[in-house]
Amino acid sequence: MTEYRRVATLRSAAALREHLSTLGVTLPLDERVEASGPLAAPFRTPDGFRIGNRFCIHPMEGWDGTTDGLPTDLTRRRWARFGQSGAKLVWGGEAVAVSPEGRANPNQLLMAPATLGGIEQLRRDLVDAHAAAFGRSDDLLVGLQLTHSGRFARPRQKTQAEPVILYHHPVLDRRLGLGPESPVLSDAEIERLIGCFVEAAAMAWQAGYAFVDVKHCHGYLGHEFLSARHRPGPYGGSFENRTRFLREIVGGIRARVPELRIGVRLSAFDIVPYRTGPEGHGVPETASLPYDAAFGLEADLEDATQFLRLLESLGVTLVNLTAGSPYYNPHIQRPALFPPSDGYGPPEDPFVGVARQVAATAELKRRFPGLTIVGSAYSYLQEWLPNVAQAVVGGGGADFVGLGRMVLSYPELPADVLAGRTLTRRLICRTFSDCTTAPRKGLVSGCYPLDHFYKERPEFDALAGFKKAAG
Repeated sequence: MTEYRRVATLRSAAALREHLSTLGVTLPLDERVEASGPLAAPFRTPDGFRIGNRFCIHPMEGWDGTTDGLPTDLTRRRWARFGQSGAKLVWGGEAVAVSPEGRANPNQLLMAPATLGGIEQLRRDLVDAHAAAFGRSDDLLVGLQLTHSGRFARPRQKTQAEPVILYHHPVLDRRLGLGPESPVLSDAEIERLIGCFVEAAAMAWQAGYAFVDVKHCHGYLGHEFLSARHRPGPYGGSFENRTRFLREIVGGIRARVPELRIGVRLSAFDIVPYRTGPEGHGVPETASLPYDAAFGLEADLEDATQFLRLLESLGVTLVNLTAGSPYYNPHIQRPALFPPSDGYGPPEDPFVGVARQVAATAELKRRFPGLTIVGSAYSYLQEWLPNVAQAVVGGGGADFVGLGRMVLSYPELPADVLAGRTLTRRLICRTFSDCTTAPRKGLVSGCYPLDHFYKERPEFDALAGFKKAAG
């Protein structure tokens, strides 16, 4: 397997620039990070809310809820740590399913009347932890990501996929063992799910969340609508039909809870699915040509531009940009040096993937200056995350820098950056991917290599056994 230079060995900005030059890519990069610089600047949303700084916590899929969709002590600990991070924008903290059959795993949170109190308490825990650490929470904006896992649903057993599909995909059907006779979601079922999203949004408002994210990324149901070019009827084919799902959800939420803000996390571009090649690194799957089962193929931003223009027309101004899917091309979605146990080695230096997302986000921000845009793919930068983040925000390439995996190992990173403190190197995420390997092996989610809380749990030894067996 190809080996790439580790980030920790790049000890100066000059060394990082030289390495990027050898890769043929560039990244905005400031030599020094200023505690009172661009990352500390408040941001005012179009409706006048003042968000205290430019750090955002991404929503992540949890595997530690109860089987009836309630948070556990592990979930509550994670959310309290998000509050302690210092980030003033929390984009959901967690992907919450809108219906039982839409859960990505049997322990994913579920929005329902019986779970509403628990999901409300999560927000309170986060806000209380933030206020205790920083003395105020009036400049903290907390939302909730609403999701249906669609093709990647596993609602009852962690090892048993129960895909809900919109059309027959030329590659992914084969991976899931789906034949041409496998049913696709009917128009009537789609209309029912639209109602589920609207009802979940109303409950999120009741629970005190300031906005909901109608998830359109990473291969899940909302994202699959955007590539349903060969689906007949009102929810497929033309761009107007492929976005009808979103438009009807937005219209339903506005009619039901007009005060609730709406955001969208979008995979702005995609590539063909990848698989493990003979040498262990990722190689593209073969597919019938022309391959059109993608939205924004090969980092073409015209699909995303059309979609963001639609969001702008709908008055949806909160946009969180990502790419691809963790299920079929994770190297463009979350660049990492080490793959999960069931994944492939990176087919490119992960810096290339970071640069691709940063550049795409900057271009879309340039095209849509009125949208509030969060960028992704920063965790791989490790020690250099603050330097790139400051340069991106200062240069107008994004309004917020989103953090996912990094805050599992090092939740206080935003607070340390904003206070001018030196980063704690032993807590910096090195993209070992154990936070993915563990749940894929049926274990609770968490950072096993760097968070001592998880090192002391029995799952730590089980995970080590799985990794050893996988080689």
